[in-house]
Amino acid sequence: MAGPQIQLSELTTLIIGLIALFVGIRIRHAVPILRRIDMPNAVIGAMIVAVLVLLAQVLFDTEVVFGAQIRDLLLLVFFTTIGLSAKLKALLAGGRPLIILCAVTILLLVAQNLVGVTVATAFGAHPFYGLLAGSLSFVGGPGTALAWAKEAEAAGLQNAQAVGVGSATLAVITGALLSGPITGWLIHRHGLHHDAAPTQVPFVDPQQEAPPSTPEGGGSLENILSTILVIAIAVLLGDRINAWAKDAGLLLPGFLSAMLAGVLLTNLADWSRLRLQFGPIQKGGEVALNLFLVLSLMGTKLITVAAILGPLVVNVLLQIAVIVAIAYFALFRLLGRDYEAAVTVGGFLGFGISSMPVAMATMDEVARRYGPAPKAFLLITLAGSFFVDLANALVAKAFLALPMFGIAAPGGAG
Repeated sequence: MAGPQIQLSELTTLIIGLIALFVGIRIRHAVPILRRIDMPNAVIGAMIVAVLVLLAQVLFDTEVVFGAQIRDLLLLVFFTTIGLSAKLKALLAGGRPLIILCAVTILLLVAQNLVGVTVATAFGAHPFYGLLAGSLSFVGGPGTALAWAKEAEAAGLQNAQAVGVGSATLAVITGALLSGPITGWLIHRHGLHHDAAPTQVPFVDPQQEAPPSTPEGGGSLENILSTILVIAIAVLLGDRINAWAKDAGLLLPGFLSAMLAGVLLTNLADWSRLRLQFGPIQKGGEVALNLFLVLSLMGTKLITVAAILGPLVVNVLLQIAVIVAIAYFALFRLLGRDYEAAVTVGGFLGFGISSMPVAMATMDEVARRYGPAPKAFLLITLAGSFFVDLANALVAKAFLALPMFGIAAPGGAG
């Protein structure tokens, strides 16, 4: 019989998240090694909460359920601010580096699934479990893993949800812990430095925008309120874009439509010579990202990995080795081995192991410490938002078409 469940309200969830974030800030300031390895404050605080939730479940048989509405809204707000900073002139700068990143991403998807299938078959499990423990969890994240787990369960694989959730949970934690430190090591290892730039806002045309770092004006009440209004309009417009796309038979992730709305609004403002305040937009994005990350990670159900911890640990170690090798020997070198390439590797590790928010948080933390990297933000946003979900689905379907899977009809091996 299941134990009691504590359902926390949205406001309570937000308060706990804020407290966790402040705790993470204090701990990071107090522990020098956490600063040196570029550990995000949100990750530190959220993991403390996740461990406490795990203890409540193990010791008192009590499940704690956090609210999700504010978390989901924060994700939309963050990607809206990314879109609001995206000028079309800057988007054209993707070019050859974007093609390289997309090609390497496909290589990663295939490699992750090969590793997952190999581990699954080595432990005597159905190869579909390997896909769930491969790109569907590492690149796809918990949502993608659960969606595909339903398909696997319909085909008779009864433990599919546990494998998907466990793999995605471990991937989220691992990616958040490793992306920043590996990127920092890469920058120090090669003695890299950013090029001087007049602004720290990704995708902003430096010839048209003044630096957002000036404290006067950027933080005025009028500018803050106008920024909130623009972000709210963009989020609403993104929701409408999502609805129109759905009516046309095209399913878009909510964060992608929000970002597209931001791109549309900022370029309309640019063409009509209306000036947006990018300082408050940038700060709003940082706040939304940190809160989203802490709210997401602190709700991670650590207990789901316990039953299949052995195979999952073997899998994640192999996955990390593969993605680090691909990131360093392929992506970093093909992009030119410079500072922008290193920050791009950080984002690649973030969404390749964990999720796009982790990728953005990793790059944000690295850029805050070492300097801006607008091209890296552009490349990762385009590849991680516009490309990777579709590529992941196509690669997974290609694997499922192989004879070794044999799950065409429900009732297959479990």
